[in-house]
Amino acid sequence: MKLQRLFFVIILLQSCFSLLSQIQDPTTLYRKERDKINDLIHTKLKVSFNFENKELNGQEWVTLQPHFYKTKEVVLDAKAMIIHAVALNDTNLNYNYDGFKLTIELPKEYKKGETFTLYIKYTARPEKVKSKGSNAITSAKGLYFINPTGENPNKPTQIWTQGETESNSCWFPTIDSPNQKTSQEIYITVPNKYKTLSNGTLVSQTINGDNRIDYWKFNQKHAPYLFFMGVGEYEIIKDSYKNIPINYYVEKKYAPLAKDIFGLTPEMIGFFENKLGVDYPWNKYSQIVARDYISGAMENTTAVIHGESAYQMKGQLVDENRQENTIAHEIFHHWFGNLVTSESWSNLALNESFANYSQYLWREYKYGKTSADAHLYENSKAYLDNSDNFDKKLVRFYYDDKEDMFDLISYNKGGTILHMLRSYLGDNAFFTGLKKYLIDNQYKSAEVSHLRLAFEEVSGLDLQWFFNQWFFGAGHPNIQVSYDYNLLEKTVTVNFVQTQTDEFKFPIAIDIFENGTKTRHRVFVDSRDSSFKFVFKSKNPDLIQVNADGVLLANFSENKVLSDYIFQLKNSTNYQHKIEALIKVSENQDQKKAFNAIAEALNDDFYKIRILALEKINLINKWSKKSVINTIKNIANNDPKTLVQAAAIETLGKLTDPELKTIFQKGLTSDSYTVIGKSLVGMYYIDKQLAVKKSKELPVEVKNIIATPLTRIYIEEKDDSEMAFVANNVLAGMYLNNNPKIQEIYKNAYEQIAVSNNTEAIQNLVNDIVAKGKQYKQYNFDQIGVSLLRQLVQKQKTANLSNKYKNIEIIREGIAELIQ
Repeated sequence: MKLQRLFFVIILLQSCFSLLSQIQDPTTLYRKERDKINDLIHTKLKVSFNFENKELNGQEWVTLQPHFYKTKEVVLDAKAMIIHAVALNDTNLNYNYDGFKLTIELPKEYKKGETFTLYIKYTARPEKVKSKGSNAITSAKGLYFINPTGENPNKPTQIWTQGETESNSCWFPTIDSPNQKTSQEIYITVPNKYKTLSNGTLVSQTINGDNRIDYWKFNQKHAPYLFFMGVGEYEIIKDSYKNIPINYYVEKKYAPLAKDIFGLTPEMIGFFENKLGVDYPWNKYSQIVARDYISGAMENTTAVIHGESAYQMKGQLVDENRQENTIAHEIFHHWFGNLVTSESWSNLALNESFANYSQYLWREYKYGKTSADAHLYENSKAYLDNSDNFDKKLVRFYYDDKEDMFDLISYNKGGTILHMLRSYLGDNAFFTGLKKYLIDNQYKSAEVSHLRLAFEEVSGLDLQWFFNQWFFGAGHPNIQVSYDYNLLEKTVTVNFVQTQTDEFKFPIAIDIFENGTKTRHRVFVDSRDSSFKFVFKSKNPDLIQVNADGVLLANFSENKVLSDYIFQLKNSTNYQHKIEALIKVSENQDQKKAFNAIAEALNDDFYKIRILALEKINLINKWSKKSVINTIKNIANNDPKTLVQAAAIETLGKLTDPELKTIFQKGLTSDSYTVIGKSLVGMYYIDKQLAVKKSKELPVEVKNIIATPLTRIYIEEKDDSEMAFVANNVLAGMYLNNNPKIQEIYKNAYEQIAVSNNTEAIQNLVNDIVAKGKQYKQYNFDQIGVSLLRQLVQKQKTANLSNKYKNIEIIREGIAELIQ
């Protein structure tokens, strides 16, 4: 599962503290592995759909056997269903069903090794499911009907499932636990116009009048949450790796772009195979893109689902494929999560931390170490910047709800911890240990101790200390660093003092720069207060860089001066230290040496450094030289990365210089939509008429992609004719990003629409508020929506508008939808 970050969720959860405080103290709730009374062996399903009622008609033959002890009872998870019949060998059985659990009385006592097959006829009613979702997975209905009656002409009819964590029991009875494994076969009846996707192989397709029965079979065993069905009008773009079929299910519009989006899949599978030393263990790999998907993506075995954000146009892909990390993430799950599954949600790190770290591995292989280190830095920073994460353990046996495990600890912190372990063990031992773990536990479930034992057997090292503090402990080191110089002895003592409560042990790299050379020292910190003495040759070291390789997950406090940061910016090779220095130096551009250092960073080898330097450089100061502006012009015209070109154009736009018009005009012809958007804004401040004219000539799909720069223009222009377009993006701009400048643009847009006479704009804004209010109701966003709508009513009332009463009626209808 790829974590979907929802910025407004944080705001809403903070606003709901009083509600959260009523929940039972999670430290009192021990979350153990689910007991295995019966084991799933095989699951056979026959399903058809009632599109109008959003229901599934199902028949199931589920084969089980007692795990160890004799039993006369089977308990299956089955949420919000109607159970029509339960039988064994054509004999009806007694059962009890409470809407959540189906308890079946067996006709005799079965013992270990004896299998039996239950028949269940049922109706699944996902709209009746009461389970809540999480930050990562925003709903838990299991089965989703998208535009099932076709009433929305702008949205295709689709059906898809989402099983993680325990939601597949919303559409078929099962033991919905990650420590169960079953093979499967599914017969799916759909109208002939639809394609289907499920796990395993499409064995046959049988036409039955206007309908078709697709028979999918999966012989290997995997956890119930990994079952998947997808239905819709898709184009299937075929690819392959070795003899493994690889398919991309996309809407017709995106068929020509499918390989541009997903085409690295075969190379990723091959890379991960080679890195792990374990062949891809399944018979196919398909990816499908779904409308209104409730998360980022999901690793259903051989049938991965992506949200529609995966869809990208050429003008976006020329910048970067924003789905690439996610594609790698879900592929890696097919080893970590699908082949070997965490036995409980407490051990989710065995799934998600590895999938998170796969993104580093892929970027390191494909784009080089600096790209991977940039990803690691951003990944770690997201965890470190949220203080609420500090007290949470990676492996948690105490939590309020299993959905709470899908957070920055299981993903970001876990991935960083694996990188630290790799660095400590060395590549050979690390990847050999992973191979052993996978082979020893394939097609089974595991806990974190299995991983530790595999590494210990391979390396011969005791790793209990590492796992205790990083997997079973909470927090991270907060380190105060100081330096004691002895110029007579030419030595420097580096002092580390840990200020957090729990003491950590860790290896750390220290670089000493002097006379144009760098010497790396590796030391091991094993106490709260540790010191290490080093000899230097010069009069004084130019810089001492702790955590020089950027591996250790920690916060550091050092007393560095501007000259240290300038030297660090120019000489450090690790991305984290370059970024840290660039930010510090940019705060002192009133000094010439600082400005010159930022100007020099404009030519850095790595594009993200160039972008940040462009964003930070201050061209309105006494040190700004024409040569620097000329450098930025050259970047805007010629940088090999279009994202850097866009950043340069945005920076030049701040000058509002008519002489720059030719650069903006060239930008408007770019293949990159980002470059076009920045060029329009730059042009607007020197030739408003031309910028507005060009913006209105853009195709609607391009306007939607660059909605933010266009909104900025239309709001400043007070262009009421574009308010309907702007209204479609207001909620996303205000709540679904963490950029304060963008939030401010859309807050202004909301205020302008609120007093607009444009009924279409009012309707679009209301529709979006209602849709997001319903989608994120579990976070009380429906209440936020009602508040926003009531403010609209008040603003319309006080405005002198001809459509006032019509607009107010539209808004009140929206309020009624959210409070019903």
